[in-house]
Amino acid sequence: MAGHSKWANIQHRKGRQDAVRAKLFSKFSKEITIAAKMGDPDPEKNPRLRLAIKEAKAQSMPKDNIERAIKKASGGDAEDYEEIRYEGYGPGGVAVIVEAMTDNRNRTASSVRSTFSKNGGNLGETGSVGFMFERKGEVIYPADAGDADTVMMAAIEAGAEDVESSGDGHVIWCADTDLNDVSTALEADLGESESTRLVWKPTTTTEMDLETMQKLMKLIEALEDDDDVQRVTTNFEASDEVMAQL
Repeated sequence: MAGHSKWANIQHRKGRQDAVRAKLFSKFSKEITIAAKMGDPDPEKNPRLRLAIKEAKAQSMPKDNIERAIKKASGGDAEDYEEIRYEGYGPGGVAVIVEAMTDNRNRTASSVRSTFSKNGGNLGETGSVGFMFERKGEVIYPADAGDADTVMMAAIEAGAEDVESSGDGHVIWCADTDLNDVSTALEADLGESESTRLVWKPTTTTEMDLETMQKLMKLIEALEDDDDVQRVTTNFEASDEVMAQL
């Protein structure tokens, strides 16, 4: 899904900024703490924790930060967070899924609703746009991990469903329940991935022009600035020309 991959690239570039990286680390810490609290603090016995740590390491989160997040759960002083998914529409009718972790449902719902309203969007009911996405495991490797055939063979042997290879790298898709096993098998063949995570993959996309795309990015960035928001996914599609002008 071209738009999905392009947005991932935009996020990656944004991640180079110190302020954004600090906020990103905070979100990773929350995910690691919750994963450790809900399961075993040993990542080898807790697939969700293992994947959270893997994703944090892929974004260069320091080892000390990761260990502190796990110890926070083990110490029993971690906040009680609940996971909530919000769905709505952004500028141009693009579908938006917001994944949040919060210790105050009312605060988060109010904040997310306000952010949608202020940035040309509308928060809908649960399920209002979810049917336009599939829950999938996504593993991303750089282009130098191997040529398309090599990566395809490794993906097939690992039990993946599909591979999208381009000059930017390789995106490997699998069933959400298979992500832990597939990523482990891929790591044995191809080494460390750039990213391993569960995502909402669009099954249908909305074409965006430059003006609407700029409005959408403002909405996404405002949502991501919310400390309770873990991830924002959209189903936009934009031409290379539009992306180059952003």
